[in-house]
Amino acid sequence: MAELSKFLETPDVLKPYLKARATRLGLMCLIAAALVLVVDQASKAWVLYGLRLPLYGQVKILPFFSITMVRNLSMSFGLLPAGDWTRWLLTLFQGLAGAALILAAARARHALVGIALAMIAGGAIGNGLDRIRFGSVVDFLDFSGLWFPWVFNVADSAICIGVALLAWHLIRYDAGPAEAQS
Repeated sequence: MAELSKFLETPDVLKPYLKARATRLGLMCLIAAALVLVVDQASKAWVLYGLRLPLYGQVKILPFFSITMVRNLSMSFGLLPAGDWTRWLLTLFQGLAGAALILAAARARHALVGIALAMIAGGAIGNGLDRIRFGSVVDFLDFSGLWFPWVFNVADSAICIGVALLAWHLIRYDAGPAEAQS
């Protein structure tokens, strides 16, 4: 049990940026996470039911951009083999990670950290909901005309942007105390 509580502790690198309770900034970050989730799920509903993309497969928008129907049964870059156990393992991971990040975002004391955590949480929960509802993640943004071979979605974009913002913040501030950075 002690190992589990140690595992669930806030990572040391994030402790200077988090308070014990939710902050006003943290509540705004929760709204940001909800917005990411809503935009992600609405865009997927539009692709599936509005455009009926599963029937057409692809809609060419620009020479370098298409909306292409892809059902991702695995994870990024196909790092895990597709299968039922993969679906539920990734769903569990995305749910736990999303919940932990939501709690961290709610306690944020630094805006960039809170928004980054909220974006990652909203994206993780959005992709997790896809796995529960559809058995796979719905991907549709296709920039293969720019020699970018992967098809992705709004949740993936939010996760990538959130990770980049968090990395930029941690590099820029060298993980020092939040009070000294204001």
